[in-house]
Amino acid sequence: MTASKEPVADNGPTPVGVAIDLSNQFLLAMPGMVEGSLAGTLIYVCEHTERGALGLVINRPTDLTLGSLFERIDMKLEIMPARDAPVFFGGPVQTDRGFVLHAPPGDYTSSIRLGELALTTSRDVLQAVADGNGPPRMLVTLGYAGWGAGQLESELSQNAWLSMSSDQGIIFDVAPEERYPAALKLLGIDPVMLSGGAGHA
Repeated sequence: MTASKEPVADNGPTPVGVAIDLSNQFLLAMPGMVEGSLAGTLIYVCEHTERGALGLVINRPTDLTLGSLFERIDMKLEIMPARDAPVFFGGPVQTDRGFVLHAPPGDYTSSIRLGELALTTSRDVLQAVADGNGPPRMLVTLGYAGWGAGQLESELSQNAWLSMSSDQGIIFDVAPEERYPAALKLLGIDPVMLSGGAGHA
């Protein structure tokens, strides 16, 4: 993966056919437009290039805890409350692989720098957590959401997703079930009023 560009300014609707970079942005699945495992999701886009896009679902915790995940990979995590924190469903691609979205970025073997955040896929970030030296803010997922070249742009043109600037507070400080409505509220949208006909902001 290549390093992502700086966040894109949120300057209103982008005409279809104009190249956009949604790296470090949120995608909200529109009701009735996105089905299957990504329905109702809030996704943080880690990378978006002409080759496609990669993002993590941040509002769908699983029954697996970090403590249980660490046991599976032969590490011991004694730190509370990190041990009881949920592991998230990051998306339907590579669901057997872990992805760690964290702040600050730190210095790990396999990371993509995302402004003030980083996405790390190497084991050393988990070892740092086990040792008590890990990033203070992190979200761990199994799997990711992926799009091929032009696929996300096509879905945006069909109003399947609402895009907006990301917010660290929503990723790390808001309860998982409140993250989707919290992102909508940043746009001044009442979730009750949301319909399948909304476009991207």
